[in-house]
Amino acid sequence: MKNKKVRKLNLLAVPFCLAVYLATLTIQARGDDYSPFVALNYPQNLYWGDTHLHTVLSTDAYGYENRLTPEDAYRFAKGDSVTTNSGQKVKLSRPLDFLVISDHATFLGVFDMLENNDPVLQGTKLGEILKARQQSGELKPLGTFHLSAMGKTGLPHDPVLKETAWQRVAENAERQNDPGRFTAFIGYEWTAMPDGNNLHRNVIFRDGPGKATKVVPFSALDSRDPRALWRYLESYEIQTGGRVLAIPHNGNVSNGAMFPDKTLSGEPLSRAYAETRARWEPLYEMTQVKGDSETHPVLSPDDRFADYETWDKSNFSLEQPPKEDWMLKHEYARGALKFGLQLEKTLGVNPFKFGMIGSSDSHIGASAIEENSFFGKWAPEEPSATRLELHSYYPMARYAASGFAAVWAHENTRESLFDAMQRRETYATTGPRMVVRFFGGWDFDGEDHLRPDYVAIGYDKGVPMGGDLSRAPKGGSPRFLIVAAKDPDGANLERIQVVKGWLGEKGETHEKVYDVVLSDDRKSDPEVDMAPTIGSTVDVANATYTNRVGEAQMSAVWKDPDFEPDERAFYYVRVLEIPTPRWTTYDAAFYGTEPPEGVPAVQQERAYTSPIWYTP
Repeated sequence: MKNKKVRKLNLLAVPFCLAVYLATLTIQARGDDYSPFVALNYPQNLYWGDTHLHTVLSTDAYGYENRLTPEDAYRFAKGDSVTTNSGQKVKLSRPLDFLVISDHATFLGVFDMLENNDPVLQGTKLGEILKARQQSGELKPLGTFHLSAMGKTGLPHDPVLKETAWQRVAENAERQNDPGRFTAFIGYEWTAMPDGNNLHRNVIFRDGPGKATKVVPFSALDSRDPRALWRYLESYEIQTGGRVLAIPHNGNVSNGAMFPDKTLSGEPLSRAYAETRARWEPLYEMTQVKGDSETHPVLSPDDRFADYETWDKSNFSLEQPPKEDWMLKHEYARGALKFGLQLEKTLGVNPFKFGMIGSSDSHIGASAIEENSFFGKWAPEEPSATRLELHSYYPMARYAASGFAAVWAHENTRESLFDAMQRRETYATTGPRMVVRFFGGWDFDGEDHLRPDYVAIGYDKGVPMGGDLSRAPKGGSPRFLIVAAKDPDGANLERIQVVKGWLGEKGETHEKVYDVVLSDDRKSDPEVDMAPTIGSTVDVANATYTNRVGEAQMSAVWKDPDFEPDERAFYYVRVLEIPTPRWTTYDAAFYGTEPPEGVPAVQQERAYTSPIWYTP
């Protein structure tokens, strides 16, 4: 009986084995693999970095007593501790994945060469002039010898010096570049300030030294007009076959000049202008140490979260005239995105179709911008019991500890990260490393955000942040799949919002902020169209907080309830943390000092995704 049973089981196994065999042949014939992950072709990895950092090679950083080198900056970004200019040790809570050292092109590295008696500088006319001024004491303190005045000094800029300094920048980046582990981009800052207005751009190369050093940096001494910079970028790509882009700085210090309605020479914007700007400037640095540039209370009076780390007194100096309201839509991201919709209708192309990133603009050689480890913008502003009394361009307490660039890419290489930046699959944070996904489409199901393969669904049914929607189906409305998770080492999330801007039928622009997900079972009040604020757990005296409120992760599929298929629109996601201490509160607790007056003790850090645009 036992043997018969065995035979019976073997006989039963024959059809099963035959089915498996046939199925295997079918799979092999199709060329499929059993593993569902083999064929995934969308970006699966999130990388964190800073695209705006200055070292001793920047004239103004050197002048304000920074002596940290590019090597120090790379070591810090990779997770090592460094000794800062004030003799203090500083270290990131977690390493970065990529870095752009964006030292100023104007007199790049010259003062570091002067201090180190570099023979390349000594053999030039500029070297002779600077040595004489140094010996006479004219260059001290160098903090007054700022870049805005560099072009007015009459100093010659030797081409050999420029080539030498640029070669060293490229070689530094190449030595530190470790594909798959850490990306060191070759880049610099074009620092133009016509009439004192900040039009700075960071120039980032996709390529290595073999191509990048076939040119030298284009500086404000060559031209202060962004159009001339774009011609330089185009020339580089034609000459080398390489790739390059530019990222405008936070526009809140441009006095209305960052997103203009006319060219620098006063001409009306043309389609050619719009096409050229959109081609070379796919991103915007909308948060950094000089404040947050998402929006302004004047632009967004119904947005209770609009007044965040706002720097709006003037472009740099408090002695300049106050900023005027007309300037704001030409400075802040939301105003520029709305203005871009208007220009697209008249010009046929949107010149301000940019994605979002944050970066630091630190001039101390280290991206130390975490609230509980904020080392300021300039070396004299590094942590001390008296630093809040300091004034450089602006009262120290008004600086923001911000920000980082988040990039969704296939791998940690120059090529992959650059391509992600080019397609705007990026977002900005004010410092915390929140994880955010944002997709737009027409066919998302209400529970797609709950599925473990929601990312695959997002790419399959829609487009990611930075993408475009068009051809609305009859009676359809766009749906957005949104998933956000807290920084694993940080605060819980308080809410997810969708910010919409659109162009009305009469050519006027509008905006609305929608609360999509709220923590702690809160509901929006339909009478006032907003949700109640969450309670704060912050102990101001000790600069501590707890995560007993908020959520670790929030998600939703949200449908636009006000969609009009004939109206151009954009949508982006804003994710807010629960209240946490501001860096000035950490300072006061650490040093036992009084917190500064007129500065919030508590804040809500945030992330901003790149938009998704809808075009009829």
